Amino acid sequence: MATPLRLLILGAHPDDCEYHAGGLAALYAAGGHAVRMISVTNGAAGHQSLSGPPLAELRRQEAAAAAARIGAESAVWEYPDAALEPTLEVRARVIRELRTFRPDLVLTHRTSDYHPDHRAVAHAVRDAAYLVTVPAVVPEVPILRRMPVIASMPDRFTRPAPLAGDVVVDVGPVLDAIVDMLACHASQFFEWLPFNLERLEEVPTAPAARRQWLYDWYTAHLRPAADSYRRELIAAYGPVRGSEVAWCEAYEISEYAAPLDTAARHRLFGFLLGPA
Repeated sequence: MATPLRLLILGAHPDDCEYHAGGLAALYAAGGHAVRMISVTNGAAGHQSLSGPPLAELRRQEAAAAAARIGAESAVWEYPDAALEPTLEVRARVIRELRTFRPDLVLTHRTSDYHPDHRAVAHAVRDAAYLVTVPAVVPEVPILRRMPVIASMPDRFTRPAPLAGDVVVDVGPVLDAIVDMLACHASQFFEWLPFNLERLEEVPTAPAARRQWLYDWYTAHLRPAADSYRRELIAAYGPVRGSEVAWCEAYEISEYAAPLDTAARHRLFGFLLGPA
């Protein structure tokens, strides 16, 4: 095998990497590539009855368990949930992470997003992109000679513009792996989100029934994406497979980092286009 690729996912909360980019993460890991999933905040505000250090520790454990399902690395930083700002300190932390992990591909949120923590992470990553090449910035860590490719994770927000499907990925082959990762975040997907969405009474108690409930809930959320990006799927996979894809993730490439030229597209995503 060629030199393994390195995928870094920077989410705002301990479940964001898996929820927004779990398919690509699972496909990368299955291909023998290195995957590192980071939550920039500690997740300590996302629950109806728990909070503070006990919830932060629970979320950290859940994130570690989820990453372990696909053989990925996990880290949860200490910044407070629901209070993140794109400060110089956060930017420097991101720069250190990029220079230390040396990713080929970075995934994060868009700067137009409903959650202020998501927007803060997106701004910090965007602002760090060029500075990873500047020796006088965070001088204690050696620079990257070249910026990585950076992409925005899928979302459905349309203002000021909908997410462009610069890269589309058929995640059907790893759909069960995504749900398994999400199920590790029990406090989020079986407690907080159902409470927040006023659906808590729907969640079963038996483990198998809970997983099926989560599978049905997640696939209902994911299903519209394939039709939204059908043209891009056909262009990527050909008319037969592209027309049949039922579950996909779409990514928008950042203009502020390395370009996704033909060579980079083949290197970072070409191995995903083989037979399912």
